[in-house]
Amino acid sequence: MPCGLRQGKLHSMKRMTAPLRRISLFLPRAASVLLGLFVGIVAPCNALGEPTPAAIAGYNVYVRGLEERLEQQHRSDLGFIAGLDATPGLQARLRGGELVVEALAPANRSDLPGAMLHHWRATAFVAGANSAAFERLLRDFGAYPHIFAPQVLSARVLSQSSDRAEMTMRVRQQHVITVVMDASYQVDFGRLDALHGYSDSRSTRIAEIGSAGTSAEHVLSSAEEHGFLWRQNTYWSFAERDGGLYVQVESVSLSRAIPRGLAWAVRPFVESVPRESLEFTLRSVINALRR
Repeated sequence: MPCGLRQGKLHSMKRMTAPLRRISLFLPRAASVLLGLFVGIVAPCNALGEPTPAAIAGYNVYVRGLEERLEQQHRSDLGFIAGLDATPGLQARLRGGELVVEALAPANRSDLPGAMLHHWRATAFVAGANSAAFERLLRDFGAYPHIFAPQVLSARVLSQSSDRAEMTMRVRQQHVITVVMDASYQVDFGRLDALHGYSDSRSTRIAEIGSAGTSAEHVLSSAEEHGFLWRQNTYWSFAERDGGLYVQVESVSLSRAIPRGLAWAVRPFVESVPRESLEFTLRSVINALRR
């Protein structure tokens, strides 16, 4: 939805479009111009600084459906990893070293005004790995900046019990422009048995940081933030069999919608970020298990 510029936002626009001008040296000129238009149009819209109540409600309904499906999926070893025994050739592809990525979010959701929902799933097989080692890795929050570098800059545990942890991370996303966010999560762990386990991570707060790492560092207001990430949940499923570990991760997130008229050009860039982030996360875990 288009909106007019407000005088007080012009300086903010210049700060946000400056990185795009620098990056335009490395991108096709048309793509750079359109991405600059995207940030220039979207960022100043105060009304879209936060997700609408309707968008939040739509996201929550979608997440409830996803979690109901995962709860059913985790009740038995058959089908514990989605598609593993039902999709012809999938086991062979995974054991051959392929990382299989799928887009799951339905398109054109009318229940998310001003927002976009991204849902991706990635599956891999790690020969020689076991479920106990993988769960230890997930629980070692202090090691996240090492395991997931350079995306995770810092991580801190706020509270922790046997099956639940509250933690916060500073993350950096670099894709056309660089965005730094402080994100807090509630992380839950569960097991079917010694060979099958799962972990659910739900965002409780996500704040975009301006001038990160400088003396001028501050949390951006809802009117200043880009809206690249409003909500994010991550769901891990892992099963030990066939001489190794099958690992599957699903990520569902909510971000600001793309202005009408620019979708044809901007959508590929915006939608590639959740997929690439998920692939990076799973590959980082695989590398850590192999080490």
